[in-house]
Amino acid sequence: MTKEKLFKHAFRHKESDCTIISDKECGIETAISSIGHHRGLLEEYIQKHPQFLFSLEPVAVADGPEVARLMAEASKKADVGPMAAVAGVLADLAVEEMISAGCKVAVVENGGEVYAISNQPIDIAFAAGDEPLSKEMGFRLKEFPVGVATSSGLFSHAFSFGDAEAVTIFAVDAGVADAAATAVANLIKGDDVQGVIRQAIDKALSIDGVKGVFILYRGVVGKAGQIPELIKVNPP
Repeated sequence: MTKEKLFKHAFRHKESDCTIISDKECGIETAISSIGHHRGLLEEYIQKHPQFLFSLEPVAVADGPEVARLMAEASKKADVGPMAAVAGVLADLAVEEMISAGCKVAVVENGGEVYAISNQPIDIAFAAGDEPLSKEMGFRLKEFPVGVATSSGLFSHAFSFGDAEAVTIFAVDAGVADAAATAVANLIKGDDVQGVIRQAIDKALSIDGVKGVFILYRGVVGKAGQIPELIKVNPP
């Protein structure tokens, strides 16, 4: 299959630092509008329900905007606070709106969390700060839809109780991947590296919606489940 011309756009809206890829130029504007709209609804909801912002445990949402409900659902599956899923859920909603607008390639990366629906392979980089693998490898996404999220106890701006260089989760959507990556990364600590990785893999695969997990801890790699093809990002 011949690759179609793709449009790529990077933008920032408050804390959302995003890259959008689409086969249609209108898809870019659709995603930007979606992220701004749903962030606004979420901010209004948090003003009335501040525990939603601060809780490190799941919070039920009886009557709230779709973005808050989806965050609550994803975080409940992983047993973490709802804000652990915010970037992923915003990506999910934007991609769904891009597809509704007629896009065949709809990819949104929001702060490192990715949701993708595409009729052609999409390459993404492995993000692990200054680790050598972070500069050398990535993943080729071929099966869609797919959500990808990475959490780190060393390099991420997000809060983590663990010490992993990186935990990357592949899931049914980015909201679940985002919440699951946080939950699994929280477990990565201690000197029994192999034991810690095994425990973390078991946790990841026990979360509803998780398809695969890739862990880097103290230079040791652990992986299980459905992992996309590994690729060299910058081959010599």
